[in-house]
Amino acid sequence: MVEFALLLPLLLYLICGIIDFGRVMYTHMQLNLVTQEAVRLSGLGRSDADIRQYTMDHVVNPSKVTVTISPSDTARNSGDYVKVRLEEQIEYITPLMSNVLPSPYRVVTESTIRVE
Repeated sequence: MVEFALLLPLLLYLICGIIDFGRVMYTHMQLNLVTQEAVRLSGLGRSDADIRQYTMDHVVNPSKVTVTISPSDTARNSGDYVKVRLEEQIEYITPLMSNVLPSPYRVVTESTIRVE
């Protein structure tokens, strides 16, 4: 019983850390896929508003995602390169994790394609 009482906080901290790591990896993979699809849409000539709407429809927390598209749709011409960048900040659920790692953790993905 004493050993369990001593190891329980460490075990709970480890489990919460694994959950946080999984949340960060899931968010990174999701944002990476959405970024690639969004930049594909911009390469096909869609407007910035369409790209932002597509992005917000396909992410888990639309209020936490920042979308950056450069250059804007008014300045894009055929043959130019367009870049879409998504950023989301994730708060840790593990207590005291912000003392070890930067908090909130920033997940940033970007992709570039040539406009057709």
